[in-house]
Amino acid sequence: MASNMKVTQEKCYDPHDHSLKFVDRQDELDFYCEGFQSRRALMSCGHAVTPMSLTNWCRRLLGQGKSTFVCGQSGCNVEWPFAEVCKMALLTPEEKEYFEKTMASNANSRYFDTKSCPKCKSPVVRKNPSNLRVRCVLCPANKGHTYKFCWQCLKKWKAAFPRSDRCENYNCTNGSLRALKYCPDVIFKSVEGVTGCPSMRACPTCGLLLEHGNTGCKNVLCPRCAREFCFVCLKLTHKCLRTSDEYIECSSGVAPRQTSIPLWRKKQHKKKGSSLSSLLCFESAVAFFSEQICQF
Repeated sequence: MASNMKVTQEKCYDPHDHSLKFVDRQDELDFYCEGFQSRRALMSCGHAVTPMSLTNWCRRLLGQGKSTFVCGQSGCNVEWPFAEVCKMALLTPEEKEYFEKTMASNANSRYFDTKSCPKCKSPVVRKNPSNLRVRCVLCPANKGHTYKFCWQCLKKWKAAFPRSDRCENYNCTNGSLRALKYCPDVIFKSVEGVTGCPSMRACPTCGLLLEHGNTGCKNVLCPRCAREFCFVCLKLTHKCLRTSDEYIECSSGVAPRQTSIPLWRKKQHKKKGSSLSSLLCFESAVAFFSEQICQF
């Protein structure tokens, strides 16, 4: 989700704010060497930031689809509570509202299967991944009645239901399956002995389509489900590496072209000591989209 907000004035810490721990160090989140003028203050992880560098880093994370905020320093995986981000980034009310909505939207995209209603553009959640017929319960486009449309072609529903392959609209086809079928083979520059591997794969965990850029090793990290898998044999990386290496062919060979999209069986795992920000983010996403749960 992109932001249209632009900061016209640099935010600076109040040098008399005794709740902050100021240090005479470089701004460790100023990755573009912008040289912000504010004094440096320490985050809970021990790294020095300015309000502007912290704001920019958190915006970058949101733009990558993240719903939590992790330190950007190499080797530091500390997750900052949202309350700390608000304070240390000196978020304005407008920025805070944007952050909260984007966090909720990103969390929703991770935990739910959503699309925009083709009529009213409201977000609609599909509960049954094997049924293409969905209804927008808030759509005003049909004189107060729910609007039924096809999840695949996004046109008004035509057909009996439930259907998992297509509706009766002309050219209602699964574009993802066509891409998997007709994409060219990838020619790896660094992986030895691999031929006949498609250049596009559906993540075996969540079904997101990914394309290999032919450089680097054969393993890829899915940005949606955060699972790493082998692009060649489609096994999770840790399983592939039991009998192979990142830069050689797999012991089981090249997996054939996929003819179906894996369904993401999303589970909400409770981690011991998980941060309050993660919980609040997920609850915000649920609340934000709860009225749009589709009905069949």
